[in-house]
Amino acid sequence: MSHLDATDTLFFARAEATLDRDASAALTRAALDGMDDGELFLEYRESEALALEDGRIRSAAFDTTLGFGLRAVSGEAVGYAHAGELTEAALKRAVETVRGVKAGQGGSMDVAPRATNARLYSDANPVAALDFAAKARLLAEIDAYARGKDHRVAQVMASLTGEWQAVQIIRADGVRAADVRPLVRLNVAVVVEQGGRRETGSYGTGGRFDAARLIAPGTWRHAVDEALRQAVVNLDSVAAPAGEMEVVLGPGWPGILLHEAIGHGLEGDFNRKRTSAFAGLLGQRIAASGVTVVDDGTLPDRRGSITIDDEGTPSGRAVLIENGILTGFIQDRQNARLMGVSPTGNGRRQSYAHAPMPRMTNTVMLAGDHAPDEIIASVDRGLYAVNFGGGQVDITSGKFVFSASEAYLIENGRLGAPVKGATLIGNGPDALTKVTMVGNDLALDPGIGTCGKNGQGVPVGVGQPTLKLRGLTVGGTARG
Repeated sequence: MSHLDATDTLFFARAEATLDRDASAALTRAALDGMDDGELFLEYRESEALALEDGRIRSAAFDTTLGFGLRAVSGEAVGYAHAGELTEAALKRAVETVRGVKAGQGGSMDVAPRATNARLYSDANPVAALDFAAKARLLAEIDAYARGKDHRVAQVMASLTGEWQAVQIIRADGVRAADVRPLVRLNVAVVVEQGGRRETGSYGTGGRFDAARLIAPGTWRHAVDEALRQAVVNLDSVAAPAGEMEVVLGPGWPGILLHEAIGHGLEGDFNRKRTSAFAGLLGQRIAASGVTVVDDGTLPDRRGSITIDDEGTPSGRAVLIENGILTGFIQDRQNARLMGVSPTGNGRRQSYAHAPMPRMTNTVMLAGDHAPDEIIASVDRGLYAVNFGGGQVDITSGKFVFSASEAYLIENGRLGAPVKGATLIGNGPDALTKVTMVGNDLALDPGIGTCGKNGQGVPVGVGQPTLKLRGLTVGGTARG
């Protein structure tokens, strides 16, 4: 069954449905008559979350949502209305609301997105794949496995989440697009205690695939093993040094720094409004040679991937920085039209209750030529950051602060003691120019990213090879 047929069944053939497909199309045409752009966005979503702590299920939640969002775009103005019901009366009220932005319209509807037959992930519903009891047993197995691995384990926390989202986009010209998106995630945190000292390690994994892949013993045991390894490493950690030094970033998840400190600054809305540190620099060198960054929503099964975006545009692979040169931005339809370029398939929204805006999918720095061991060996004194926790970034200035959850000293080209309390301080545009070596070990994150922007959260992915940066500021806790 095609995604259009499947979503027609969800939205228009439900027993309680009072809105049919023809009425939806007619009201969408009426709402968008004379507008520059817009769409009717229909969404059905099932989501479930279970969390275990110390051998007991501490929380369990299941939710089903159904609703629509109607958007009318006129120049830079956007009219948006939404409702948690699919009824003709609710859609008629939404039409009246969004037509308030008609003044100043261009007068002709922007061309529709092209169609796509691509399928980047399974249609399977991970929420329905296992019953509640089976999921609870899995979390209990995780707890028992972690405690059996090491007598120092004092606490185990694990959570399992899944969702199944079906969307359909209807345009004024009758063009329709649909997608069915699974999403699963497993998180494990382990607290170990030794000699009165407690440390924590955590690991998560997930993506757009069915639950069977996530709950396979090899998958969840690896998650536990990795969380336990991090916790045990941190038992031996020393206070992090402070000062300006060379920093090596590990492959995979450390790409979150790239996402936050650089990726947001390459989104179209910030650059159109000239509030990004990268505004006006298109075609100029903004990074060291060898640095190439792409945003790729077409990677199969990845957490940040989307077959189509939430405006109906097929996802793509946008080259943002090529060999150090700024070549493009991440675009939705509105900002692309206003900037005179093509959309890149990055119009995303958290739900039917939110208007779309340009957002990242999977943001990746491509591999270079250097072996990771060669990069470590080139550092006399520095820091090797393997995993990151929280961070903050200012889009206008590009300034960032990121906390390393796992890091090591580098001394005379060798890895030294693990350190605790290290933070990386700098700004994105400057950091890109300080890249001196790019590794050949490109890795993607394990599937745990969620990006926040303007109050909306969407699943994303990151990736990078091992990187060496010169002269980055490290905030530490060691006394001088």
